[in-house]
Amino acid sequence: MFNKNIKKLNNNIKSQFNIKDLENLSGVKAHTIRIWEKRYKLLKPKRTDTNIRYYDNEDLQRILNVALLNNNGVKISKIADLNDESLLVAVREFIVRNEKTDYAINAFKLSMMNFDHHLFNQTYNQLLVKNSFREIFLEIFVRLLDEIGLLWQTSTITPAHEHFISNLIKQKLQLQIEKAQSMDVVNKERVFVLFLPQNEIHELGLMFIHMNLLLNGYPSIYLGQSIPLDSLLDFHPLYEKVTYISYFTINPSAEDVNDYLNQINFTVLRKESDELLILGKRIQENGEVNLPLIKQFDSIQSLLDSL
Repeated sequence: MFNKNIKKLNNNIKSQFNIKDLENLSGVKAHTIRIWEKRYKLLKPKRTDTNIRYYDNEDLQRILNVALLNNNGVKISKIADLNDESLLVAVREFIVRNEKTDYAINAFKLSMMNFDHHLFNQTYNQLLVKNSFREIFLEIFVRLLDEIGLLWQTSTITPAHEHFISNLIKQKLQLQIEKAQSMDVVNKERVFVLFLPQNEIHELGLMFIHMNLLLNGYPSIYLGQSIPLDSLLDFHPLYEKVTYISYFTINPSAEDVNDYLNQINFTVLRKESDELLILGKRIQENGEVNLPLIKQFDSIQSLLDSL
């Protein structure tokens, strides 16, 4: 959306979207899209050989740009008067004038739908001009990942799309972590051990916490995905005080969360020194945890602020 390169999507990837997909990706209700089609000719849906309506990548890009302007006060009748090139110019001017983050979310979605790592890197590098990595992650990547979760649940995207964009974000995180590992350890009163439960693979939030711990001079040990609980006992002989941190996105299952936490509380945590900090979708759904050695948080920022 920033320049003509964004318009050049991968010709080897043929994507077709129904109107529900456009709704999920843009946030514009399907009935509103239909009204815009009929009244303003904003989109031109195609038809398959069996006469089923569908939209292509150009339609997707257009509805994302239209939604960006309309959501920020530009009347739809005015937007409808713009051709494709004028619409792109209007979006670029709006971005420069207002420094909104919606454009980046849309560009990342386009890169995901087309498996286009060049568009991802172009968008990311433009964000870095005026934003720190921390700001990009908390203000854009966290929101993007939340939206991707909903897109996956509604079958708008496949696991391949989710893995593609997640791995690109992971690459950026790994670079930041590598830099942070050169920081001196100054807060030595406790060690942090970061892990995900067994069968849990969503680690980006936990990696971001690890990066921040390193930047603030804490000793932080990152174990990563799918860690058995008995492995956490290995730290007892080495450290007098351990703060474990975990992120529950899809595992443990909703019915197993409390049993899992009780197991950690009674078999891993030493009452005189250890604690567990937890966050994630499963924790938010689970309600209040009434275990003295376990603290729950509703966001990455709230957990970092507590340290």
